[in-house]
Amino acid sequence: MPMVSPDPRVPRPFRIEAVIGETDDVVSWDLRPVAGDADFAFSPGQFNMIYQFGVGEVPISISGDPSRTDHVRHTLRAVGSVTKPMAALERGSVIGVRGPYGRAWPLSDLMGKDVVVVAGGIGLAPLRPAVLAILAERHLYRRVAVLYGARTPRDILFRRDLESWSARLDTVVDATVDRAGRDWYGNVGVVTDLIARATFDPAHTAALVCGPEIMLRYAVRALVDRGIATRCIFVSVERNMKCAVGWCGRCQWGGAFVCRDGPVFRFDRIEKAFAVRQL
Repeated sequence: MPMVSPDPRVPRPFRIEAVIGETDDVVSWDLRPVAGDADFAFSPGQFNMIYQFGVGEVPISISGDPSRTDHVRHTLRAVGSVTKPMAALERGSVIGVRGPYGRAWPLSDLMGKDVVVVAGGIGLAPLRPAVLAILAERHLYRRVAVLYGARTPRDILFRRDLESWSARLDTVVDATVDRAGRDWYGNVGVVTDLIARATFDPAHTAALVCGPEIMLRYAVRALVDRGIATRCIFVSVERNMKCAVGWCGRCQWGGAFVCRDGPVFRFDRIEKAFAVRQL
């Protein structure tokens, strides 16, 4: 069972057991509860609220393997007044954790279909558990393609995972970067270029998409142009989540609360709200 505190406003203390440097400004943590040895179960796509004592609290998607319940992994980028101090924490530090929260990727609905995973930048982190879960039961899905875009080769996340997935005969991995030097021999361009040439059956395909909002807009458009219905496109969106349980209203988005009704949405259900700039 997920370890949700009896009071959802109260974080539980977790210790950082490992710190993995992913890029210059992105780190991953492996966390274990300070008290007890209870398992931490979650569904791919869910998030936790992470609290650093004396600094603040932020929502961070879970990036670990859902089959591993002995610890929970989070991947964060040092970009703000809260995540910069967090990214500097060392092994052994104690932080607060609330969760898991939110709706997950609907993996059971994708069985028997082609699956296209589209990620931009750190958007690969919320999708990593979904890819791991799909590959763990690969026989339940048809063609699987992971399409990933990063700013530069130095910004590519989870390199070992990408290499491992691409080595499989039953999975296609295609990556691109916006800018590259002479030591990069891969694709240069935006991730939508990868969508244009990916192989899948549009009538029997579902897509999972996560990344910066501008990338989401163009990726969804490219998927629709390839013939995928919006009801078969699922996106993970970010808004200013504070309470994580739909109480404070900070993440209200049209008629939905992102923390409670998301962060994963079927695109046809949010298409009108998504079209409104700065909503």
